[in-house]
Amino acid sequence: MLKKIRRFFLRHLRKMRFLPPKLYVKIHYEYFSGKKLDLNNPQDFNAKIAWYKVFYRPEILTQLADKYAVRDYVKDKIGNKYLNELYAVYNNAEDIDFNSLPNKFVIKANHTNGHNLIVSDKLNLDKKKSIKLLNKWLGKNQYYRRGQEWAYKNIKPKLVIEKFLKEKNKSALTDYKFYCFDGVAKFIDVHIDREDDHKQGCFDLNFNLLPFGKSKSYKSISSSIEKPANLDEMVQLSQTLATNLPFVRVDFYSINGNTIFGEMTFYPSDGRKDFYPNEYNTIIGDYFKLPKLKKGQKVITKIK
Repeated sequence: MLKKIRRFFLRHLRKMRFLPPKLYVKIHYEYFSGKKLDLNNPQDFNAKIAWYKVFYRPEILTQLADKYAVRDYVKDKIGNKYLNELYAVYNNAEDIDFNSLPNKFVIKANHTNGHNLIVSDKLNLDKKKSIKLLNKWLGKNQYYRRGQEWAYKNIKPKLVIEKFLKEKNKSALTDYKFYCFDGVAKFIDVHIDREDDHKQGCFDLNFNLLPFGKSKSYKSISSSIEKPANLDEMVQLSQTLATNLPFVRVDFYSINGNTIFGEMTFYPSDGRKDFYPNEYNTIIGDYFKLPKLKKGQKVITKIK
């Protein structure tokens, strides 16, 4: 009973996203994990993500979390050929020139998570309804919308329109998410069949299925799936992009053997979803070596 009462209060406190970060992340972490957060000695992966939100704030994180600004970083680090084709960028939905766009395209908000409008047939697009939806996205702030994900806080909202990507003989793209610690990829979080029967599994760098998963809310990939021909390239590129960062997840798509960059994120699932079995939260947390705050330093503002 006491646990239910505490969770009730935590649920309401979690809506108060104006609370000081040190207090807010403790509420957020306990609500989703059921455990108390010790910011002085975080152990598991999501506890360290909470620490990351509060104390790790180099300005470059804002660029890397920005789905438009990160393109310059990717271009400089690994080359323009790994970027999806860009059609246009807009500050306001009303300015979108739909007539200039191909029949298929994708519109995504650069400053939030999960706001993507996939247009597979422009002739069936309700433009008025879409503009209303896109403007709603532009009015959101990821920092206050979710769990105080600091890297998103100061991103200027934009709408990014890119090429519609399609893999042969697949109804949905396969996501390859590389968990990189100090510039080294440790494992790959793979998502398949998002449109029809979403499944998830974790793989090693040789594409062997690992004995843990990311959140029981997903169906599991229970057997081997085809190894992408460009896996080694994706591993190498993820590590290049992750250089000098204590932790970042780097996402790619493999489009018929071609590597296309997806995004970089510092707070997977906002620190809400645990790995399973439970012991892997600590095992993966051990990969995550948090930088040290210097004496008198409130936040870290520079990367290595």
